[in-house]
Parts: sequence; C-alpha cells; structure tokens
Amino acid sequence: MAKVLPPFEEWPFKVPSFKGAIKKTEQFAEEFAAAKTGEEALNVWKKRARFYRDFTNETTHISVLYSINTKDEKVRKAMEKMNREMPLLQAADLKFQQALVSSPFRSFLEEKLGAHLFTVTEFSLKGFDEKIVEESQKENDLVMKYDTLIASAEVPFRGQIYNLPQMGKFMQDKDRETRKEASAAYYGYLETIKDQIEDIYDQLVKLRDQMAKKLGYKNYVELGYIRMGRYDYTPEMVASYREQIREVVTPVAGKLMKAQFKRTGIKNPHIYDMGITFKDGNPIPLGTTADKIEAAKKMYDELSPETSFFFRFMADHHVLDLEAKPGKQSGGYMTYFPKYQTPFIFSNFNGTAGDVDVLTHEFGHSFQAYMARNIKVTELQTPTMDGAEIDSMSMEFFAEPWMHLFFDDPVKYRYMHLADSISFLPYGVTVDEFQHWVYENPNATPAQRDAKWHELEEKYTPYKVACYKDCKYMAEGHRWLTQGHIFASPFYYIDYTLAQVMAFQFFNLDRKNHKLAWRRYLKLCKLGGKLPFVSLVRKDGMKSPFDEGVMKKTIAPLVRQLKSYNID
Repeated sequence: MAKVLPPFEEWPFKVPSFKGAIKKTEQFAEEFAAAKTGEEALNVWKKRARFYRDFTNETTHISVLYSINTKDEKVRKAMEKMNREMPLLQAADLKFQQALVSSPFRSFLEEKLGAHLFTVTEFSLKGFDEKIVEESQKENDLVMKYDTLIASAEVPFRGQIYNLPQMGKFMQDKDRETRKEASAAYYGYLETIKDQIEDIYDQLVKLRDQMAKKLGYKNYVELGYIRMGRYDYTPEMVASYREQIREVVTPVAGKLMKAQFKRTGIKNPHIYDMGITFKDGNPIPLGTTADKIEAAKKMYDELSPETSFFFRFMADHHVLDLEAKPGKQSGGYMTYFPKYQTPFIFSNFNGTAGDVDVLTHEFGHSFQAYMARNIKVTELQTPTMDGAEIDSMSMEFFAEPWMHLFFDDPVKYRYMHLADSISFLPYGVTVDEFQHWVYENPNATPAQRDAKWHELEEKYTPYKVACYKDCKYMAEGHRWLTQGHIFASPFYYIDYTLAQVMAFQFFNLDRKNHKLAWRRYLKLCKLGGKLPFVSLVRKDGMKSPFDEGVMKKTIAPLVRQLKSYNID
C-alpha cells in the first residue's frame, strides 16, 4: 500500500497517452524477444509490469470517476477516448504475450513467475486478436451507452424525481399502497426505454457473435468462456450444475416465498409484494451512511486485526463512494488501484438492508485485494470472477454476528439475508441459461429473447411468475433488461451462484468452527488468482459446487438454520 496517500478526491486526474503506451508496449516486445538469457527476459517482464501498474492506475481512475458521475463532461470524454484506444493497446500487447508463451526461457520464467501466468496468457491470446479491434471498440461504446441510459433514469414519484436504485426503498415499503404506486412508476419508466435497451443488446449480441466467428469459434459461448477465464470447467459442467439448483434449490425457494406471503398476510400476491419479507416491514439499517461506516469500523475491529486496519484505511482515505445520487451508475463494485495498492468501493445506498449487504460484500472483495497485494505477479493477485465472488459473499456471512450494530432486529436481518441468498441461486442460473441460449441463437428477435426469458423463469422460479399479473413489463419477460452484467460481462453471472454455494460452505463451517473457517478464508484471500476456480477451492479444503451431492449437503443445514430463527 502507498506509504503516503492523500484522500481519493485529491488524487490527480490524468488521461494517459495511449499512443505512448502503444509505443512502450512494442518496445517491451522487442526487448523481450531479443533477451539472451532468462534473467534478461525476466527483467523486461518486470519493466513492463511496472509500466502497466502506473498506466492501469490512471485508466481505473477515469473509469471510477465516470461511474460516480456520468454527467461530468471532462470525464465522459476521457472514458470515450479510453473505449476507443484500449483495444488498440490490447492489440499492440499481443506480440509480447506471444513472445512470453513461446519463450525459450519459459521453464525459468515459470519457476520465477508461476506456471499459471502462462495459462492466463494463453487464454488471453485465444480471446483477442487485432482483427477484432474495431468490434471491441464498438462493444465498449455500446456498454457505455447502456450504462449511461440506466444511470440517467428519472422516475417521477410523488412529486419528486428518483433514479432506479433510489426507488428501491419505496418498493420495499411496509405500506402496500406505497409499494404498488412505486412499482407502477418504476416499471412504467422502464417501459419508456425498453426498446432502446433491447436495441443496444441486439447490437451487442450480433457484434459478439461476429467477434467469435472471426476468431474461429462456433459462437460466442466458446469465446465468452475463454474471456471469463474458465480454465477448469465447461458449459456441460455448468448445465449439470444448473440442474442441481433446479432440483434442490427451486423447491426450497418456492417454500420460502410461500412462507413469506403467509407471514405478511398477503393472499393475492403481486409483483410489488415480493420485496416485503415481514408484515411490519423489512429490517431497515440504522442511521446515516456515516453511522454505517462507524458501525463497520467496530465490526471489523472485532473480527480480526487485518480487517480492522484495512477498513479504517479505506474510510480514512475516502475510497468509499456509497450513496445513490443523480447521474451515478447503478449497481456496486470494487476496483483496484495497483500503484497505490488500494481498492475502491462503489455502491448505491438507498436506505434498505441491501446497503449493509453491499458494504460487507464489496469489502470482502477489497479485503482479498489487500491480503494478496504482495503477490509479485499482478495478473495472479486477483482470482477469476468465480473465485473473487467467494471472498465477497463469504464476508457477508462472516459479518453476521455484528448485525446488531446495524439493525434494531438483527435476527430478522439474518433470516432475510439467508433466505434471499438461497432464493438468489435459481435466479442466477436463469440469467446463465438465458445467455447460453442467446449466444447460441444470435439472430433471435427481441421478442424471442423475452419469450425465452419468461420460459426460463417458469422453469427455475415459477413461484415468482405467478406474481407478475398486472405488471406488463415483467409478464412479457423484460426483467433481464436491467441486469447490467448481461450487457457488460457476458457469462459473469453464474460466478455469483458458484461463489454463493462456496459462501454457504463457509457459513456452515463458521457455525461449527469459527477459527478453522476464518483460517481457510484468509488462506483463500492470500492465494489470489494463483489457481483456477476448482483447484482454488480444493486447495483451500472446500468442496467444488460441481461435485455430485454438494448442493444437497450445503442447502440442508441452511434450511435448519432458517427454522432456528423462529421467524414464522
């Protein structure tokens, strides 16, 4: 971590020279190819790593500033330039990557840098070529267009204007009429931009299909798995895993929703009733955003010395942008500034229990980055997304003993959090199977995509579909249009479900043996991305979600835990 680091708002804003970066990249490739010994080659690799550490710091800063305020003209222009130039730089770097994997000193370099770096690089070469630079530029522009469209949403409600995240608290209000009115406003607004979103996605699908075929793949499914770093599992394994969730988890989630409506006394549930868990309202976090940060400091002080130091470092350096506001992108994320060895948390607090979820979730990502910061090879500091999400989702459960700091009734929060986490799994695999179908059928019409989504909801979450009456937007299969991962990061979403199963394993273990669970969690964080997903979890002494019977063994203790809360 940087020894002397000012708060985030004082960090210098700089648009790097992409032409200069391309020239530097070409020089690195020439020097590497000319190396006479393994040591010379290693030194060139180190020079390149230092250069990209600083360069990535600057591009990450642009990306973060844009997500905080999409209306900032200076930052928007920098973001547009980056979208155009990054694929050109990526193309220029191909020569270095090719030289690395074919180096006569590969054995020496593998010993020094780790063999997995070469697997990562080989996948990178399979997933990109200079022949798809133009398509990559268009892809970046379309994703930015989607993000901006969603961020600029203005929903009129009771005399005020709100963005989409801000509507969340009204859609979970304990007053049914408020929820009904908010739901009508929310989905009514989405109806007005539905066709624009569908058109953006249609362009993205066709563009990605074109990219895949230019690179010699059957369709984008193959390319998508490569781009996501699926080193040790296949679409067939994922399909079998989805079926496990349908068989084991869908019935449990259906019972949870039935119990929810019984608990709230709602006999004829509608879409606007799905978000209310208790008759007297969902648990609402206490205090302001500043109060939540203070509560988190106390929680992480008590959890471990490592979490104590690191959360306070983040709060002190203002690398937390938490509240929803106009012009801000939706969702939440953690990103990392390699030069400063400092993560950044972005979210959209809206006054619901989700504020606490996202705070602990994104801190889990940040904590992993902190614990793996001393891995010398930058490419191996962070796991692939499936592994990274274990760190974040598990942290949500490790934080549960301190929920009394955030809620008047922590038991209700714990119940809701666990029930929602279980019920997430069928939705997560709906997203995944939908994307497989979309990219296997790239010429499908928007109406056919919507129909397929509805069909998959019937398959995995039939208990939800029954609530869609009187909501045209949801009944016609448009729910996926606001799932940003579908647009920006194809095939990412299954990673959340795989990680959720792993987080459940940590939760089950934590209640039996906290010291062992925390020790394994720290080990996982420190491993970073040194291993692919399945190898990573097995190295940590855990069971892969793909293993037969794991789903049943994982879910059964959770159902017993829910009953122990004595909520119903």
